[in-house]
Amino acid sequence: MKLENIDIDETLKEVESLLSAEKDISPALLSMIKIMITLLKLLTNSIGLNSSNSSKPPSSDPNRLKPTRKKSDNNPGGQKGHVGTTLRQIDNPDDVKVIEIDKRTLPKGRTYKEVGFDKRQVFDIDISRFVTEYQAQILEDENGNRFVAEFPKNVSGVVQYGNALKAHAVYMSQYQLLPYKRIEEYFTEQLQIPISQGSIFNFNKTANKQLLGFETIVKDRLAASHRMNVDETHININGDRHWLHCAGNDLWTYYFPHERRGCEAIDEMNIIPRFKGILCHDHWKPYYTYEGCLHSLCNAHHLRELTRAHEQDKQEWAGKMKNLLEEFNIAVINAGGLLGKGSANKNRERYRELLEEAELECPPPDESERNGKRGPLKRSKARNLLERLINYEDDVLRFMGDTDVPFTNNQGENDIRMTKVQQKISGCFRSMEGAEIFCRVRGYLSTCRKHGVSSSHALKMLFDKKLPDFI
Repeated sequence: MKLENIDIDETLKEVESLLSAEKDISPALLSMIKIMITLLKLLTNSIGLNSSNSSKPPSSDPNRLKPTRKKSDNNPGGQKGHVGTTLRQIDNPDDVKVIEIDKRTLPKGRTYKEVGFDKRQVFDIDISRFVTEYQAQILEDENGNRFVAEFPKNVSGVVQYGNALKAHAVYMSQYQLLPYKRIEEYFTEQLQIPISQGSIFNFNKTANKQLLGFETIVKDRLAASHRMNVDETHININGDRHWLHCAGNDLWTYYFPHERRGCEAIDEMNIIPRFKGILCHDHWKPYYTYEGCLHSLCNAHHLRELTRAHEQDKQEWAGKMKNLLEEFNIAVINAGGLLGKGSANKNRERYRELLEEAELECPPPDESERNGKRGPLKRSKARNLLERLINYEDDVLRFMGDTDVPFTNNQGENDIRMTKVQQKISGCFRSMEGAEIFCRVRGYLSTCRKHGVSSSHALKMLFDKKLPDFI
């Protein structure tokens, strides 16, 4: 790595060479210098990390530039078959304003008849409250006995909030991720409807309660599916670190908050222990304790780690492996998602040949330097990556032989991304109950969107005590 035209790596190698040749230096000073060199290596390596060679988000990249698009033969703009969103006139406008011709501007001495209208439409919004008053008829007989008509079952109070309002508040809270205070201000200032933060929380609790049956269904569907993507991220609950686990695929999403990250949480979630299909993940070791399923590793993680090994550790094999995996992915896409047996076997041979070459460039630690130490000797990041690619070959290359297995675990990362946004906006959940409400409602909305049901419609159905047909 170079910093202001100084090659840090070469300078450190020169310093280490000089130290090894120095005979009169005291052991204490030598140890201190080695510690400083180690710290300097760690600092320079961290400076060279970015979104392309680590798990750091693109927003943290200094002087971030947008990646250049590959040249395409397509013309600019929407392509054939693309469904556009152009604003078009509708047949039943809410209001019609007729503009009559000022007849004083017409040529005189002629007769005119109306033959139609030239139409233009302006799309706008009318943000306003809508209050429905129910009046129950009261009848009285000749003896003074009164009989009152029954109100609908859902109209129980003298004044109450309607289902559409409740659904809209939950939509803004759980889908748009607005804080309770801002939702309260929105209803008060825009709609002239007084509403408290406590009421908004109660709406969320109601939605959560209505989804008890949905949670059982989505867990069973995921456990019975052919492929499932899983991921996890840390969340803050009242100042304490907890973990949010995510399981999903193209049609279903489930979120689960827990104070633990490992098998205790996974067992309590009770999806992976029942799963018999292909589990896509980023090689987090607890997932491998579940042997009832096959595994598929995220190659996006491998590409980033290979980039780091090539750029920082100067491992030539890492750059070649990155190019090879990308080549395999393009070949699978061009083949319609599945390589023929012959092509897949040839690719495996090329993969193994490159790993054999990598063994020479990045060998394991020398056992002669054990010096009485027990257990495995410490390995470099590049060596750990190499051993993973060797030991888990089938899981790395599983995308070549199954159309339902993706090259990356992007599905799992996409499903969990908005939960990270929620933490950035709100900072934390105030309680485990709040986290559980968010996870259940958010999982329901994610699932509905995957089935083509809009979030606002899905919530309106929920408060009407209905669920979409696909469930």
